[in-house]
Amino acid sequence: MGFLIVMLLILVVMYVLMIRPQRQRQREQQLMIEGASVGDDILTTGGIYGTITEAEGDDLVVEIAEGLSVHMTRRAIAAVLPPEEEEEEEREEPAALGAGAPEEENAEEVEVLPGEAERVDHEGHEAARSG
Repeated sequence: MGFLIVMLLILVVMYVLMIRPQRQRQREQQLMIEGASVGDDILTTGGIYGTITEAEGDDLVVEIAEGLSVHMTRRAIAAVLPPEEEEEEEREEPAALGAGAPEEENAEEVEVLPGEAERVDHEGHEAARSG
């Protein structure tokens, strides 16, 4: 009797930890594919990026380059990509990242004595001598 209870507990834990989350991911993927419409940027299962130009039921026409369209089914969609944000926001980010400490404080000083110039390379690492 105790063995049966342990087996049932193992099955319940396996369902909760493995099967249920997988079903939820499948459901979310299916909703994403069904929700894809004209104008959405997508990634296909073959790794091709494109924009949906026509949608009729399960059939799609996807423009993968200017003037180049392919016909495919909705099942070929791997992901619906989020809309791209304006490039101005991307340009502002690198400036914000460089606003930290001055470069002099971050630089590591390497002192090279006159007789050791042959043994130290430009990055301050010891170089192998050839002789």
